[in-house]
Amino acid sequence: MLLLRPRYDLYLAVLASVGICDIDRESIVRQFNLKINQSHPYSPVQVGNGNFAFGVDVTGLQTFLPHNTLSSWGWHNSSLPNTPNQTSIADYTGVDWWTHGRLVNYAQPNPTEKEISQWLVANPHRINLGRVGLWFGGRNVSEDDLTSKTQVLDLWEGAIMSSFAVDGEEVRITTVASPTSDTVAVEIKSEVLRSGELGVAFDFPYASGKNKFDAPFVGVWNATANHTTKLFAKDSGATILHTLDATTYATSIHWENEATITRTSNASHQYVLKASEDETFLTFTVTFSPELVDSTEEFNDIKEQATDWWNDYWTDGAFVSLPISVNTSARELQRRIILSQYLLAVNGAGKDPAQESGLVNNGWYGKFHMEMVFWHLAHWTIWDRWSLYDRSIGVYERFLSTSFERAAHQGYEGARIGKMSDPSGRSAPGEINSVLIWQQPHPMFFAEMEYRKFPTQKTLEKWDYILAGVADFMASYAWYNESTKVYDLGPPMYPVSENTNPNQTMNPTFELAYWRFGLDVASKWQLRQNKSVPASWTAVRDNIAPFPVENDVYVLYEGITDMWTTPETSEDHPGLLGLYGWLPPDPRLNLTLFNNTVAQVYESWNFTYSYGWDFPLLALTAARMGDAETAVNWLLDTNNQFDELGMPEGGSRVATPYFPAAAGLLLAVGMMSGGWDGFKGPIFPKEWDIEVEGFWCS
Repeated sequence: MLLLRPRYDLYLAVLASVGICDIDRESIVRQFNLKINQSHPYSPVQVGNGNFAFGVDVTGLQTFLPHNTLSSWGWHNSSLPNTPNQTSIADYTGVDWWTHGRLVNYAQPNPTEKEISQWLVANPHRINLGRVGLWFGGRNVSEDDLTSKTQVLDLWEGAIMSSFAVDGEEVRITTVASPTSDTVAVEIKSEVLRSGELGVAFDFPYASGKNKFDAPFVGVWNATANHTTKLFAKDSGATILHTLDATTYATSIHWENEATITRTSNASHQYVLKASEDETFLTFTVTFSPELVDSTEEFNDIKEQATDWWNDYWTDGAFVSLPISVNTSARELQRRIILSQYLLAVNGAGKDPAQESGLVNNGWYGKFHMEMVFWHLAHWTIWDRWSLYDRSIGVYERFLSTSFERAAHQGYEGARIGKMSDPSGRSAPGEINSVLIWQQPHPMFFAEMEYRKFPTQKTLEKWDYILAGVADFMASYAWYNESTKVYDLGPPMYPVSENTNPNQTMNPTFELAYWRFGLDVASKWQLRQNKSVPASWTAVRDNIAPFPVENDVYVLYEGITDMWTTPETSEDHPGLLGLYGWLPPDPRLNLTLFNNTVAQVYESWNFTYSYGWDFPLLALTAARMGDAETAVNWLLDTNNQFDELGMPEGGSRVATPYFPAAAGLLLAVGMMSGGWDGFKGPIFPKEWDIEVEGFWCS
């Protein structure tokens, strides 16, 4: 049944009236409040809003560990190289590769242009906006010097409550973040404030644009001469302007009781805020902004806003209740579900798709990957959280012009979506970046999900130009093979697994299925608008190469040899199994061959080197095949760990956290709860007594 977006308050009232909406969400969520008594060396406890996140140690601030303050807008460019013939972006030419009888220019690092190639890879890079931590009167106090340490993250209200004793005196700190601005609000209560021996230090690092992975802490703290800060003080507040090369942003601090702020030394970028004599509390807000602002937001206002937002977040959308009191697997899965929902609202709900480590630290210089947009965003649709999905799904429209330019530059029609991207839509040079293709049909998936939920003219118009442009490229990219009379994909190309020789990779199984899916959706889009379907789309969809088979199993790509005994091709992403689970069943799929393939993957794959989203993909396939036990086992596989704070570790080849694992988990659980593509949910182990509400069958 196709529904228009309902008014959710009325929707909940109707559900409650018929006895459907009866899960006690608050008690379940609060069972998984974080409760710790020491800082985590890698994973911070966080508050944030999707576009801004503030990570803390056990003090509720960034006192002993410089956990990061990251945002959607905080980016920096290093100076361009000053090498002969490599002084501007225009000096980069890329690499020409033979592609079906013609030279095609690919955005790959050029050996003769190393400096400008690397500059384009590393710039812009995301910056740490600043550190806010306790100051102990200039004394060298360590975390081990504190006693009675406790910290609670109240998931239902989005607030961190921290308490400890220093020199026998109690300190209590509450930390919250605004749901609408880049603001953190802090309340400190302690008798130590009276003496002036306890304050708050604000410190600012230089940008770190040299590290592909800048984790766990982002920024360079000992390059004080490379950047400047300037303090502008006023009554009950101050603004600090931070300038790094051509990047300048403001930190606006507002306090509510008597206090003063000063720079600690002329050679540093550290400032200390101290309460006036006889004060036993210090309450302040810190707002980071790309422009000079005069923020006067107060702690109680921010806390109330945060409480309301998080209450609404947990109350709205879908929910699943598992038998956590009687089953340890169910309890661990519920823990991952709840903490993933919190962490993705903080780290994966911004104006741009999330980078793989969200707003915790920097991976790939803080850039996001267009092939991972599916794993970052698809779960919001299943869980009926469209407002958060809407924040960044516009990336396809924003990037459309650069996608058209990329295709035209290579001699193709339509729009070719890039890979490793910054907010401008520029895709970083890279061999994998330039020839990966499985990101192309993603817009078709999202458009179809929206239309199933909101079958309106507005939805059709929103996606029309995007789908047409991408489908034109997909049809143009496919090469008609006169010998076999089918359309081939590649070479050169990388499949999902990124572990093959691109010049030998042709007709990878998953991409063939996804190409057909994408062109089929684009064709339906035309017909829904009473438009004709371009003949090129139909020709490619109906005559694309068959799935490659060897010894009665599907294989990674056509012509591959020794796939199951070669380590490089039987590890990484098992994209083959996305044929039946993630994607709706392809009419050409032979289930006997597919069952053989599943058995072969289970027997031969080295899951030690799989990534965090591989396990939700495996779970979806198992669930589609009716094997709920195996689906749950994949979600809880020992190679798919979530740490004590709920951060998804993602596998041995990536830095923690790896949020495609968390988002993939929610996608799989959502589909298992609500069903998808004609498959009725919920599907969980038979002995599990579960309750679900709010999911919609896609």
